[in-house]
Amino acid sequence: MEQYTLKKPESIKRKKRVGIGPSSGHGKTSCRGHKGQMARSGAKRRPWFEGGQMPLQRRVPKRGFNNAIFKIYYQVVNISAIDKLEALEINSEVLFKAGLINSKTEPVKILGNGELTKAKKVFADAFSASAMEKIKNAGGEAILSCEEQ
Repeated sequence: MEQYTLKKPESIKRKKRVGIGPSSGHGKTSCRGHKGQMARSGAKRRPWFEGGQMPLQRRVPKRGFNNAIFKIYYQVVNISAIDKLEALEINSEVLFKAGLINSKTEPVKILGNGELTKAKKVFADAFSASAMEKIKNAGGEAILSCEEQ
């Protein structure tokens, strides 16, 4: 195999050099065509521009009612996780220190997955029915945070 028979791999591609004369194949108009929108200097199109066609965000039907700005997003904690904590009074401060929730200020909801073995006083913004029942059966108290203040 001689050196002159070797070929460069297809993946190595030379950069298109424009505006370097007519013999280059990219001369005169530099691959921009004649006088169109994109032939002008400084021309650019927004990513959602579709050449004057009705854009996708206007073609898609908007239906129904979305009340998402008033939706309350709870941080959820299961009974099984609360059972593992040593404290007898459980509130957002204790849950935050234990790493069960990400924020002290966001609302917390207790869910009933697992069993509670010790009586605990649990303060939260919401409880599922099964969680409330399990806390009361263990001899503890389920207190809504709005009642706490």
